[in-house]
Amino acid sequence: MKQKLLYLLAFAAIFYTSCKKDLGNYTYSPPSEPVVKGILDANIPALIGDSLIIKPEVSLAGADPLKDLTFEWRITLLEELREISYTGYPLKMLFNLGTGERSSTLIVTDKRNGLIYKYKFKITGTTQFSQGTLILSNDGGTAKLSFVKPDNTILANIYESLQTGSLPKNPVQLYYSKPLPYQLLSKEEYWILCNDPATGSAIVNPSTLLYKDNFKSQFFLPASTIVPGRMETLMGTVAQGVINGKLFIGVQSTAPFAPDYGKFANEQIGDYTLSPYFTHGGAFYLGYDLKSKGLVTFDGGGNYLGKTYTSSTLPTAPFDPKNIGLTNLIYMKASSAGTTYAFFKEADGNTYELRFNNQLTADTKSIVAEEKRIFAGSSLVQADSKWVRNSINVFYFSTNDKVYRYNPIGQTLEMQEANFAGKKISMIKISDDGNKLYVGVEGALHTLDISGTKKGNILSTINGIPGSPVDFLTRTN
Repeated sequence: MKQKLLYLLAFAAIFYTSCKKDLGNYTYSPPSEPVVKGILDANIPALIGDSLIIKPEVSLAGADPLKDLTFEWRITLLEELREISYTGYPLKMLFNLGTGERSSTLIVTDKRNGLIYKYKFKITGTTQFSQGTLILSNDGGTAKLSFVKPDNTILANIYESLQTGSLPKNPVQLYYSKPLPYQLLSKEEYWILCNDPATGSAIVNPSTLLYKDNFKSQFFLPASTIVPGRMETLMGTVAQGVINGKLFIGVQSTAPFAPDYGKFANEQIGDYTLSPYFTHGGAFYLGYDLKSKGLVTFDGGGNYLGKTYTSSTLPTAPFDPKNIGLTNLIYMKASSAGTTYAFFKEADGNTYELRFNNQLTADTKSIVAEEKRIFAGSSLVQADSKWVRNSINVFYFSTNDKVYRYNPIGQTLEMQEANFAGKKISMIKISDDGNKLYVGVEGALHTLDISGTKKGNILSTINGIPGSPVDFLTRTN
């Protein structure tokens, strides 16, 4: 028994010392981790047809990152449902993956221990036309496109410089069909809208400014002649507007990347001929019917409601919104709710100013006439005067080579300071914040300062435009 006890004690002593000795095996220094700077969550621009080099700063304490690490670059081509992979450091390639944003990943593997590190980033393909100002002008009746780079270099008549052939006649509007961030793989286009019965309008690739298709391709069943009135964006690549005197709204019943998304089906059915000056207010559309000479409405989805709204029937009402009776509406931009002004230039030589209050919601549909008077600047208004309105119902309009500011409250007229040396104004647009006015005259596009108490002095000018500007847009990416 004593002998067994001795054996047991000896075994316990050996076990204890071995465990105590083993404690030293758990004292170690972990391998260093790579440090990669300037790549995580970055969005890297890449010019199509140019070299793309991505070289983030990489360090690895106690080791050589170029020997002990491997680098793999994965770029997702969503429209082809695949990834492409490049290896090595840095990434060097001739970028030819098209325009738009590409989700990408840098995968770094530590060869010493097999650990893998991932860094997400994006590559955005661009062209020389991805940033700058595109100007549509009328040169002797033919549409022309010019592009102004961010450094103010102008590429005049760029469309005809890139390809044979010319754009249609009688340009009306430049429209940008641009996908929203969630509308992946949606088409992106410029619409060169022209009143040209023979040729129609053109669709242009925004990345190359090359001809893409005839505007008739935007319709499921196009009419033989398409006369554009005015287009607005409803939602990204979905447009709404007046064409051939009817309201058209792009379809939204398919996925944003489907070929038919945003195309025009039938016009909004109804017995009306709509003026180009329509307004979409969320729960309604409001326009002027040239056929019945009165205001007409549509619901938020575009269904024609006509004159089902309520209006004042008092004998003292200055006019009947349902039967205004005036023929030539020259400008109207209705408010979503509240006071709206409309201007008509009639055959008697007068320009009439109408004021009404519209309350058009899902629950209430009312238009109340408030005043009809001869416009204070009636003698200045011409058949081709250009008009804009800011967010507080202050108007700017042109007459020959002058711009006037009109405030209906007090009926004050104020000529702006800009001097266009006798050149007739062909275009007026206003910035979203209401602080700048863009004025086109033959050969030039001017930016005027109308902020605060400023009176329209010229801030900058783009010269060298063929013909007279009709419309323009500025693209930032």
